[in-house]
Amino acid sequence: MPPSKTGPAPPESVPSMSTSSLAKSKRAALAGRLQIGSFVVAPGVFDMISARIADRLGFNALYMTGYGTVASHLGLPDAGLASYRDMVDRARMIAEGTNTPLIADADTGYGGPLNVAHTVRGYETAGVSALQIEDQEFPKRCGHTLGRKVVSMADMVRKIQVASDSRTYADFLIIARTDARTSLGLDEALRRGEAYQRAGADILFIESPESEAEMAEIGRRFDVPLMANMVEGGRTPVVSADRLKQLGYRVAIFPAFGFLAAGAALRAAYGKLKRDGSSVGFDRELYGFEDFNELMGFERIWEFDRTYGEDDE
Repeated sequence: MPPSKTGPAPPESVPSMSTSSLAKSKRAALAGRLQIGSFVVAPGVFDMISARIADRLGFNALYMTGYGTVASHLGLPDAGLASYRDMVDRARMIAEGTNTPLIADADTGYGGPLNVAHTVRGYETAGVSALQIEDQEFPKRCGHTLGRKVVSMADMVRKIQVASDSRTYADFLIIARTDARTSLGLDEALRRGEAYQRAGADILFIESPESEAEMAEIGRRFDVPLMANMVEGGRTPVVSADRLKQLGYRVAIFPAFGFLAAGAALRAAYGKLKRDGSSVGFDRELYGFEDFNELMGFERIWEFDRTYGEDDE
């Protein structure tokens, strides 16, 4: 006899809504917020622990950071070493395991225009709400480090056109990032932003402005939603949400904040253990063990076991 339909759901990490319905509702939520002019703050998430914690805090979006995801998954620098498959699999896992719209870093689109088309369809199918591609040469580099080179404006325009035309859903948002500021100057970055907007980008990401004055110039130049990259210790000033709004930005990502905090917490915890051989007397706040069980969904496992587990002999 099949299990009762009134019993508990199977113990899995996917939210109760169907994957396709959840993805649809998340795309609509993010696109709708930007359409009405809401300001979106997106914390950087890089694994399922960070994603689950951020998901519960009521953000309007999450940002799958390329730097943090590559570091967490591969233990390597964000220097073009992660493949399309590495990243789309992580995006799918995060999107399916959370209820918040996900903005995902897709580097350069993992190749030429044909690769970009494949990437857009893959990220869409994975349940991502917005995809970010950049105009760096391959292998790319983290946007707040030196040594970045950009492709020609025409090559990136073609990629944006392909990305826009390849999406299945109009509310799947294309974010065009230019890294031209650091090597070619702000004027070139602005020209590229204008070209990428005309090519079909829904959101513009002028990476690494180096002062609030430059950020203000970017804000004055465009009427499309602008993304600000707030990296603690990076090249761009980290400013308040109110100031970002005044400067003309509509989306703020904090890609490094989570993994920098996690790294500091782990260093303190493991340092204590190495020094003393024990966690006794550790003076930092810990996530409660029972709370962490609940975060990971153990209640569903226990309910499933109560209903379907074998009887004690």
